[in-house]
Amino acid sequence: MKPWKFEDIPDQGGRTAIVTGANTGIGLETARMLALKGARVVLACRSVEKGAVAVERILAEGPRGSAAVEALDLSDLDSVAEFVAKFSTDHERLDLLVNNAGVMVPPLSRTKQGFELQFGTNHLGHFALTARLFPAIERTSGSRIVVVSSTAQNIGRIDFDDLNWERRAYSPWPAYGQSKLANIMFALELSRRLARAGSAVRVTAAHPGYTATDLQRTAGVVRLFNPILAMKPADGAMPTLRAATDPAAASGSYYGPAHFFEMNGPPVIARISKRAKDEDTRARLFDVSEALTGVTFPRAAPASLQATG
Repeated sequence: MKPWKFEDIPDQGGRTAIVTGANTGIGLETARMLALKGARVVLACRSVEKGAVAVERILAEGPRGSAAVEALDLSDLDSVAEFVAKFSTDHERLDLLVNNAGVMVPPLSRTKQGFELQFGTNHLGHFALTARLFPAIERTSGSRIVVVSSTAQNIGRIDFDDLNWERRAYSPWPAYGQSKLANIMFALELSRRLARAGSAVRVTAAHPGYTATDLQRTAGVVRLFNPILAMKPADGAMPTLRAATDPAAASGSYYGPAHFFEMNGPPVIARISKRAKDEDTRARLFDVSEALTGVTFPRAAPASLQATG
C-alpha cells in the first residue's frame, strides 16, 4: 500500500476548520495544508502576534482557502468561552475541529482556574472547547473532531485521587503522560457516546510520533535526539491530517507514524494503549471533566450524548 501523503488530502473547499496551537509546529503545518486544499482555517492561538505571523506565512503560499487568527488561551476557561462566543457570531458552520495545542513537561504551573497546567491545557481546555463548539459541529454535515494525543499515552495513568498534582510531589513526565492519555480517552469516549446517540459526527485521534517542534523547548533530553530520529513538522502533521480528512477514517480511529515504534514514517492506524481502552475509566474521566470545567455536552435529542445502558 502506498504511503498516505499531502496529495491524498481531499478537496477542502467550502469547509471551515479550527486548529488550536496553529502558530507553530504540527499545528501550523496542519492549518497550512488545510488552507492549501481550500479550507477556511481559523488559527486559534494563545499569542495573536505569533498567530498573525503564521497566517502571513500561510497566505504567502497563495492557498485556495483562507487563514485568520483568533485569540484562544486553553489554560483559561474564560478565554475558551470568549473564543467560542466570537466564533459563533462570525461563523455558521464548523466542519473540522483539530484539538492540537499543548504544553510539554514544564515546571509545576497552574491554569487560571487552578488545574495542573498540562492536564488543564492539554485535556480540560480542549474538552471545554469541544463541548462549547459542539452545537456548530453537530449541525454541519460531514463534520469531524480530531484530538491530538502522543505516544506518551503509553506511560500515562489517570489518578482520580490527585488529577491536579496537589498531594504528590510533582513529576513533569508522568503529568504529561496523564494529559495525553486523557486526550485519547476523551476521543474514544466521545466517539462512543456519539455513536450511541446516533450522531453522524466523527471523532478521530492522532499522534505525531517523534517530531521536532517548539513543544519540546522544556524537554532537553528529547531535543538531543532530534537530529537522529525526529521528523520535520510537515511530516509530523500527516497523522493529524489523515485523521482529519481521510474519508475512510472511522470514528474512534487513531493514527500515527508507521515506522520505528511509531516514531516516524507515513500515517497509519496506531496502537491504542490498554489503559485507554478501559471504558469505565474513560466514562468516569468524561464525567469528571464535565464537573471540573462546568461545561456539559448537549443532551437533548436527537443530538444527545447521553449513553444508554
